[in-house]
Amino acid sequence: MIKTSHIRNFSIVAHIDHGKSTLADRLIQQTGTVAERDMEAQMLDTMDIERERGITIKANSVRIDYKADDGEQYILNLIDTPGHVDFAYEVSRSMRAVEGSLLVVDASQGVEAQTLANVYYALEADHEIVTVLNKIDLPAAEPDRVSQQIEDVIGIDATDAVQISAKTGLGIPSVLERIVTSLPAPTGDPNAPLKAMLVDSWYDPYLGVVVLIRIHDGFLKKGDRIKMLNTNANYQVDRIGVFKPQMESIDCLGPGEMGFLTASIKQVRDTRVGDTITHEKKGITEPLPGFKPSQPVVFCGLFPVDNSEFEDLRESIEKLALNDASFSFEMETSAALGFGFRCGFLGLLHLEVVRDRIEREYGIDLITTAPSVIYHIQMRDQSTIELHNPADMPDLTYVDHIEEPRIKATILVPDEYLGDVLKLCQDRRGVQLDLTYAGARAMVVYDLPLNEVVFDFYDRLKSVTKGYASFDYQMEGYRQDFLVKMQIMVNDEPVDALSTMVHRDRAEARGRAMCEKLKDLIPRHMFKIPIQAAIGGRIIARETLSAMRKDVTAKCYGGDVTRKKKLLEKQKAGKKKMRQFGRVDIPQEAFISALKMD
Repeated sequence: MIKTSHIRNFSIVAHIDHGKSTLADRLIQQTGTVAERDMEAQMLDTMDIERERGITIKANSVRIDYKADDGEQYILNLIDTPGHVDFAYEVSRSMRAVEGSLLVVDASQGVEAQTLANVYYALEADHEIVTVLNKIDLPAAEPDRVSQQIEDVIGIDATDAVQISAKTGLGIPSVLERIVTSLPAPTGDPNAPLKAMLVDSWYDPYLGVVVLIRIHDGFLKKGDRIKMLNTNANYQVDRIGVFKPQMESIDCLGPGEMGFLTASIKQVRDTRVGDTITHEKKGITEPLPGFKPSQPVVFCGLFPVDNSEFEDLRESIEKLALNDASFSFEMETSAALGFGFRCGFLGLLHLEVVRDRIEREYGIDLITTAPSVIYHIQMRDQSTIELHNPADMPDLTYVDHIEEPRIKATILVPDEYLGDVLKLCQDRRGVQLDLTYAGARAMVVYDLPLNEVVFDFYDRLKSVTKGYASFDYQMEGYRQDFLVKMQIMVNDEPVDALSTMVHRDRAEARGRAMCEKLKDLIPRHMFKIPIQAAIGGRIIARETLSAMRKDVTAKCYGGDVTRKKKLLEKQKAGKKKMRQFGRVDIPQEAFISALKMD
C-alpha cells in the first residue's frame, strides 16, 4: 500500500524540439527504471513514424521509482506529451490526469508559440508548474534572457528555474528533487467507492483493449467487476499493471496511482476517453467531469488507388480510429475515384500521420483529395447546412450566404522576418489583431480564414522566416464571406476530387494555376483534351492538352495529294469520335501533385 503523499503525477510540456522526450529518457535512465543495456533514444515514442519524424504523436506514460535525498521512496508517474499544434488534444487530455507540469524551454530559442499554448492548458487544469531550462550546454544558450522572457511573456516566476542539459544528463538529479519538493501529491480517499478516470485506450492484438486509468478514490483489484458510467457496460478485470515503460503486472491500484487494465474488451469504441470507471456493485453514480470531445477542423477524402483494396482500407481505418479518438470518418463515393472515406483531422500534420500509418502499417496505396474545412451554408429558408465536401454544394438559387471558419493565430517571429510574415498573413485574407514585442522577437496575433491556412500556410511561414517562426492557433467561430465553389473539368467532365471552395477574388488565379499544373501532369492522349476551371456555368480558366499525332500519310510515297487529304480527313473524324467517347485517365501522381497547390 503506497501513501498518496509519496506519489507525484506530472506531465512534460514544451514546444516542438525543446527536449521533452530526451528529458523523459534521462529521468528513466537516472532512476534505473530501465536497465542500461535496454535504453534507447525516445524511449516513450513507440511508433516508427514518431522516431522517424522525431516528434511525439501519442502521449505516453511511465512509472518511475525514485529514492529522494531525504531517504524516502517515491513513485513518479510521468506523461510525455506532444508539442505540435495538431496534437494539442492529446496534451489537454493528459493534463486532466495529473497535478503538475514540467515546463521545458530551450535556453537558446526561448519561449515559442506552442510553449504558450501548452502552458495555458496546464494552468487551465490548475497545475503547479516547475520551469526547466534545457540545452544550457549550447554555445548560444542564454538562460538569464530566457528566464526573463518566461516571466514577461507567460507571467511565471522563473528565477529558480532548473538549468539542465537533457542530452548530457547535466542537472537531472535537481529535476527529480524539484518534482518531489515542488509538485503537489494527489488527493484521494482509500475508503470511498472506486472512482477512476479513463485517460486513454488502444487496441493490442494479444490482450484486446488496453485502458490507461488514473484512480481518484478507492482501490481496483484483479478480478473486480467494473462499470463504465458513460456506456453502462460491465466487465471483469483480467489484468492490472503499470508501465515501466514495458507492461508490468501488479495486484491492485490505489488512490492517486496511474496504470492500465485489461478486461476482455473487444472494441475501443466501448471505452470512451474521459469516461468514469467504478465498481459494478456499490459504485458511484456521479461521473467525473470528462474531456471536451475533439473537433476535427480539416477534412479530406481517402481513396484506395486499387479499388479492390476498399475493404482492406475500411478495416485499417476502423483499427486506426480505435487508437485515435480525434480522428473521424464516414463513407463516400466519387465518380473519378470510386469508393472511399471522408475523414476529419485536427490539422494537416495529423492528416499526414494518419495517411502514412495506413500506407505503412496496412500496405495500402492511397489517393488523398484536397483538404477542406467545414463551411456553414445559410439557406434562404433559414436552415443551415454543414458542408464537408465542396462536391456536395447545394444549388446556389437556394443559398443565402456561406460562412467560413476563422482562427486566431499567434505567430512568434524574429524582428527581421516580421515584414514577410505580415505580408503572408495579408495575402491569406488575414486581419491583424495585435503586435507586441518580447525582447527581439515580435508576437503577432492574426484573425485568419482556416481554409487559407490548411493548404500550405505552415510551410510558407517556415520558408519565409527560414524556420525561425513558431505558429499556434485556436478556433474562433464562423464569419460570412464571398466564397464560391470552383470545379475543374477535364474533357468537359467535372472531376469531383479537385473541387475546392475559394474566395471569389482568388478564384481566377487559383483556377489558372490548377489548369496549368494539370496540363503538365496529365499524359497526352490520341485526341486533344480541354482542361477548364469553372464557377457555376462560367469558365474562368482554360488550357488545352494537344493530341498525340500518328503520321497516317507515311505509307503514301508520291501519287495524288487527294490520297493524303483523304487519310487526314479520316483521321480527323476518328479523333472527333474518340474525343466524344474517349475516357481521360488522370494518373494518381497528377491528383497528388495538383492538390499540392503552391
